[in-house]
Amino acid sequence: MSIRLNEDAEVVRLIREGLEKKGGYCPCRFERKEEYKCICEEFKAQMADPAFEGYCHCMLYYKSKD
Repeated sequence: MSIRLNEDAEVVRLIREGLEKKGGYCPCRFERKEEYKCICEEFKAQMADPAFEGYCHCMLYYKSKD
């Protein structure tokens, strides 16, 4: 398993700006809940799933199975 940033630098820039504005909470969600703090609980669960390969909710990180 490996985790990497999105290869699109503009997506990474926009998401990081959003994270900064929202105090580390996912900029793609309206609520500020602890489970939405980056790296969010949803993606942590996906990282733990050996069958999952893909992007996190906001497309900042990508998990590959290799």
